[in-house]
Amino acid sequence: MDPLSTLWETFFDLDAMREALPEMLTVGLPNTLILAVSAALLGSVLGLLLAVAGISRSRWLRWPARVYTDVFRGLPAAATILLIGVGLAPLGMRVWGPDPYPLGILALSLIAAAYIGEIFRSGIQSVEAAQLEGARALGFSWSDAMRLVIIPQGVRRVLPAWVNQLIALIKDSSLVYFLGLVASQRELFRIGQDYAATTGNESALLLAGLFYLALTVPLTHVVNGIDRRLRHGRPATAAADEDDDLPLPATVQGDRR
Repeated sequence: MDPLSTLWETFFDLDAMREALPEMLTVGLPNTLILAVSAALLGSVLGLLLAVAGISRSRWLRWPARVYTDVFRGLPAAATILLIGVGLAPLGMRVWGPDPYPLGILALSLIAAAYIGEIFRSGIQSVEAAQLEGARALGFSWSDAMRLVIIPQGVRRVLPAWVNQLIALIKDSSLVYFLGLVASQRELFRIGQDYAATTGNESALLLAGLFYLALTVPLTHVVNGIDRRLRHGRPATAAADEDDDLPLPATVQGDRR
């Protein structure tokens, strides 16, 4: 057969895609989003704690944070998912029963926390030292200055990198199939893989890839927009319009009258 014809029939069979599409929309897409968003939220909370511990003056906080980061960034994602999903399965059986789904979310969260922690740490350390000194001069304690002044600025500066990590989590969610999810818990890649194994045609896997592109490409443009906004600020006209809408102080209003 002609190689191009073979390629077309193997990966671009519209009938095979049409057959897999409903299950990908109703099962695969929601599960992929649940895995990625849940892991991003839990990973952000743990990552922020790691970031604060990583810049702490206490080595009892700093060293464990660095070891955690080195270990989970160094291990392959598939190895971490298997380690958590299989190693903690007996504990999971006692807590929520024979359901590997929470362990998959936990594994992705632990992986994400190592990367997000470094993202937050770099953002926090990029804030000028004068900001902390000024907050302390105003009477803030160190913890209040970090919580109210430094951390919000640092997190804002690394939002593009955080969204990039969310994109990585969307793709890494395909590795959770190692844990043997039940039919209603399958994500996009697993559904495509099952259809490919059943029909002997890889078009469903290509369709799953198109779903991943539909999720990640818009997020990439969101990252670029956020980065551009943070580097260049708001348009001058928009900022001026907002300033015009602000109420004037009483003294200024009196002067105008």
